[in-house]
Amino acid sequence: MTRLNKRWQIAPKLSPAAEQELHGYPPLLQQILYNRGYATREEARLFLEAHPTDKSHISYPLGVKEAAKRIDAALNANEIIAIYGDYDADGVTGTAMLTSAIRSLGGTVIPYIPDRVAEGYGLNHKAIEELHAQGVGLVISVDCGIRALGEVQTGKALGMDFILTDHHHPGPQLPAADVIINPKREDDPYPEKDLAGVGVAYKLLVGLSETHPHFQADDYLDLVAVGTVADLVPLTGENRILVRRGLQQMTNPHRQGLMSLMGVAGVKPDNLTATHIGFQIGPRINAAGRMSSASTALELLLEKNIQRTGPLAQELEILNRKRRKITQEIREQANKMITAKGEVAPIICAFHPDFHQGVVGLAASSLVEQYYRPAIVGEQKEEFTTASCRSIAEFNIIEALDKCEDLLEQHGGHAAAAGFTISNANIPAFIDRMTQIARQEFDVTQLRPTLYADAVVQIADLNSELMGYLGWLQPTGYGNPQAKFVCYGVKVASSRVVGKNGEHLKLKVTDGRFTIDAIAFRQGAWIGKLPSEVNLLFTFEENEFRGRKTLQLNIADIKAS
Repeated sequence: MTRLNKRWQIAPKLSPAAEQELHGYPPLLQQILYNRGYATREEARLFLEAHPTDKSHISYPLGVKEAAKRIDAALNANEIIAIYGDYDADGVTGTAMLTSAIRSLGGTVIPYIPDRVAEGYGLNHKAIEELHAQGVGLVISVDCGIRALGEVQTGKALGMDFILTDHHHPGPQLPAADVIINPKREDDPYPEKDLAGVGVAYKLLVGLSETHPHFQADDYLDLVAVGTVADLVPLTGENRILVRRGLQQMTNPHRQGLMSLMGVAGVKPDNLTATHIGFQIGPRINAAGRMSSASTALELLLEKNIQRTGPLAQELEILNRKRRKITQEIREQANKMITAKGEVAPIICAFHPDFHQGVVGLAASSLVEQYYRPAIVGEQKEEFTTASCRSIAEFNIIEALDKCEDLLEQHGGHAAAAGFTISNANIPAFIDRMTQIARQEFDVTQLRPTLYADAVVQIADLNSELMGYLGWLQPTGYGNPQAKFVCYGVKVASSRVVGKNGEHLKLKVTDGRFTIDAIAFRQGAWIGKLPSEVNLLFTFEENEFRGRKTLQLNIADIKAS
C-alpha cells in the first residue's frame, strides 16, 4: 500500500490564562483539556466527570411526550406494536432496546429489520403491508424513517399510526407521521443534535419512565453505548455521558447476549473501553446485516438463555471473518480498476457486479484511507447499482449527492458517509457531475491527510502515571479522539514485521536511556527502509498479551528524523 505523505499539526501551547485555570492537573492533561476546548476548571471538571453542561439530560427532543402517550394508549388497548429498525449496529441495538422495554411494560411487540439486499434501507411499502396483515396498529421506527414520505403514506392509508425516531437529516418535507422525534428537525430546540439513532430512541424510553414509575430507562444504557460508538457519532456532550454510563454498566454485564458476544470477541468486561466497542463488538453486530440478516444480531441481543446466545455469538464471529475476507477482495479488485485508469480521479468510483453490497461501505473507507479521496463503491446489478460513499474533511458527500438528485433513485446519509441507488444508464453522467463538483470543492494537488497531535513528549514521559490520566478522557472516539503525541529523533532499537502477511511493523524505540515497545499497523512496508532515527506520531496505550500488560506506542505515522 502506498504511504501517503501526511501533514502533522501539533496543537499550540495552552494559554497562560488556561494554565492558571487548570492548575492542579498534570501539565500534559492540562494541554489535552485545552486542545479539546476545556479552558476553565469547571469545564474541565464537567468533562472529566462526564457531567452534563446543559439541560439536555432533563429535557426531551420534540415529540417524546406525545409518543409516550401514544405508546401508553397502545399498551392499554393491547395493540400490536412493530419496532422497525435499521440493519446496522445503531438500528439493531435501538430495536432490541425498544422491543425489550415495551415488552417489559406488557406490550405485544414485533421487531422488524429489513434485509439489506432484498429490501434496502429504511421503511418499505411491502414490509408495511406485511406488518399490517399481522395486525400491527402502531409502527415505531429506529434510526430510519425521516425521509419515508411514501411509505408512511402507505401505512396511514391502511389505518396504521407511526412514531418515527431518527437522527438523520430530514428532507425538505417531513413524512405525515403521527409523531416525529428527531433532534435535527429545524423546529426542535433540543440542544443535543448529534444523538445516535439508539440515543434518540433512549430519550423516548426516558419519556415513558415518567408514566411508569417502576420502569428504568437506564437499564438499557449498555445498548445505547454500543449503538452510539458503533455509529461514529461524536463522543461529546450527551453522547459522552450516555456512553460513559453505558460502559460502566457493561463492566458488570447483565445482558446475556452482550456477555456472549464479548466472549467470542476476546473482550474482558473489566477492561472495556469505547475502542473495544468500535473495533470488536460493533463490527460483529454489523456483520450480521452486512453478510446475512441482521435478525441474527437482534436475536442475540434479545435472547436471555446462554444455551442460545453462545451459538448466536459464534455465528456473528463467523460472519465477521467472512466480512473481513470479502472486504479485502473488493479493495484489491477496486485498486486494479483505479490503477488501470492511470491518474487517480478526484473522486474514486468503483462499481462491479461481484462487489458485495453489504461491505461496499467498508471497502470505500479503506480506499479513502489509502488515497485520501472521496470514494464511492457499489454493487452493479442488471439495471441498478447500490453504492456506499465515504468522504474526506474537504468534501461534504451528502451535499454533493443532493446536487445529483435528478440522477438518483434514492439517497441519504451524512457529510462523511452516505449511500444511494442509481440506474446504470445514469452512471456516466453521475460520475462526470460528481467529478466536476469535487474539482470545485478542492484542489487534488493540495490534498494531504492531516494528523493532529496534542503535544510533543519525551519517551521518559510515557509511563503508567500518564496512562492513568489518559483513562480520564474515556470514552474516546469520533469527536473526542484519543490523545496523540509526537516524539522527535528516537532511535529504532529493533524492528520486525508481524501479522498474517507481514503487513504490520513491531518496534522497540529508545532515546538512549528509556526503551519502549511500539506497533505500527499496516506499515510493514517500512521494514528494511527505516532510518536509524525517526519521528513518531502515536497514541499511548496498554497492551495485554497472554495475561501480561505492557505499555506501548500505537504509531499512526513515521517520518525520517
